[in-house]
Amino acid sequence: MTRGPTADTGGGRGRLLSGWAASSTALVGLAAFGLFAVSCSTGGTGTRDEGPAGSQPVAQATASVTAPSTVKPTPRVDAVDLLKADPRVSGRVRSDLKPCTGDEYPVDTSYGTLTDGPSADVVVNVMTCGDSVGVGTYVYRPRANGTYENVFTVEQPSVYGTIDRGDLVVTTQVYGTKDAVAYPSGEEVITYHWAGSRFTEEDRVHNDFNRAVGTGDGEFPAPAEPTKN
Repeated sequence: MTRGPTADTGGGRGRLLSGWAASSTALVGLAAFGLFAVSCSTGGTGTRDEGPAGSQPVAQATASVTAPSTVKPTPRVDAVDLLKADPRVSGRVRSDLKPCTGDEYPVDTSYGTLTDGPSADVVVNVMTCGDSVGVGTYVYRPRANGTYENVFTVEQPSVYGTIDRGDLVVTTQVYGTKDAVAYPSGEEVITYHWAGSRFTEEDRVHNDFNRAVGTGDGEFPAPAEPTKN
């Protein structure tokens, strides 16, 4: 009796199991590789997320350059000593130059650029102690050796000098014959500009004050009496 083919219960089944195991191992390896790739691309632990290295331009840091300052040094000076040692200051101003209280002199000092010297120029205004009326304005230009030269002098009642955008502006009150010191009739405003080695007048403005508010003799009128109903 001839027997038909029989199922392979030995080597054939073993080869099948062996092939399945190998396939399973390969699938597990591929899965592990996929997980590793995902973790590297999203974890931010060193692997670039944007693509291959070198595909993005690298920003270059540019060092900032600070322009040199044009502000001149401002050494402080003793304005009173400058005035007392200056032969261009009149004897009258020097003799009246005394402290008002304690060691406070009636002197205003301003520093700024007027003459394009090696450091800041000095504008000195001398006033009276009682009513602070200007009696003299002086401009001192610095020398390279640290001393100062008087390059401008005005001595007259109610004068005052200031620095305005590189120019010297001198204001002088104008008085009528009956004007009180506190109530001038007007003022002269003169602008000087440094040209070469001296100041030259650049502009002049005259202002007349309204006299309708006063009595004409330099005094304000007395207040009017209130009207009774």
